[in-house]
Amino acid sequence: RPVEGIYLDEAQVDQVADLAEQAASIGIRVHTLARGVLEKVTDTVTPQPVLAVVPITTTTIDQLEPGLVLVLAEVRDPGNAGTLLRTAEASGCTGVVLAGEAVDPFNPKTVRSSAGTVLWVPLVVDPDIGHALLSLSSHGFRTRGTTMEGGTPYDEADWGAPVALVLGNEAHGLDPAQLAEMDDLVSVPMAGTAESLNVGVAGAVLCFEALRQRRAQGGHPRGPIYDEPMTSGPSEGADAN
Repeated sequence: RPVEGIYLDEAQVDQVADLAEQAASIGIRVHTLARGVLEKVTDTVTPQPVLAVVPITTTTIDQLEPGLVLVLAEVRDPGNAGTLLRTAEASGCTGVVLAGEAVDPFNPKTVRSSAGTVLWVPLVVDPDIGHALLSLSSHGFRTRGTTMEGGTPYDEADWGAPVALVLGNEAHGLDPAQLAEMDDLVSVPMAGTAESLNVGVAGAVLCFEALRQRRAQGGHPRGPIYDEPMTSGPSEGADAN
C-alpha cells in the first residue's frame, strides 16, 4: 500500500533514523511528534517509535482471483479475525470476505493481530451474508461451510477447485439456514472431549490442508488445481501477493 506519511516519536528518533531517511528519499512525508503525542494517537500503552498512515483499501468479489477464499461470517473478535487474515495470507488464500456483522478488518486490534497481512490480502466487506455467498457462487466458487459434525472430514474433501470456505461466528457457528445453502460441508474430527475448536485454529487447519493438497498435486500455492481458467479480473493486491 502507498504510505501517506510516517510519524516519529522525537524521544526515539535515533532508533528509526535510517527508516525516516529512506522514506523521505522516496517522497513520503515524515513528521516528528512531541514526546507523549504518539501514545495519545495510538491505542497501545507502549507504541512503537514510528507510526505509518496508509489508505484503507477493499475490493469486490468479482475482482478476486480463483483459488481458496476465506469467508468470515459474523466473526466478531478482532484477535480471531486478525489471526485468520494472517493465516489466509500464509496459506495462499486469494482473498478474505468479511460478511454480515463481522468485525472491522481495520480495527486496530485486528490490524495488529494480522501482523500486517491485512495490507496484503484482498479484502471484501459485505454486510449481507446471503448476497456474498450468492455472488461467490456466481463467480465460480464452491461454497463450503464448516460444521462441528455431519460434514465431510476436512482431509477427505477436495480443495483443488475454487472454494469459498465459510467460517461462522465464534459462539454460534453458521446459522442452519446458511448451512443449508452451502454446496457442501466439512468438519474437523476431534479425539478429545472439547466441543469445538477456536475459529482461528479451525480456519488454520482447513486452509493449510488446502495448501497441502495444492502442493501435493503440483498446483501453485496461491492457485487452484484445475485446467480451465476462470474469467475473473485480478484483485488490486494481486501483484503484491
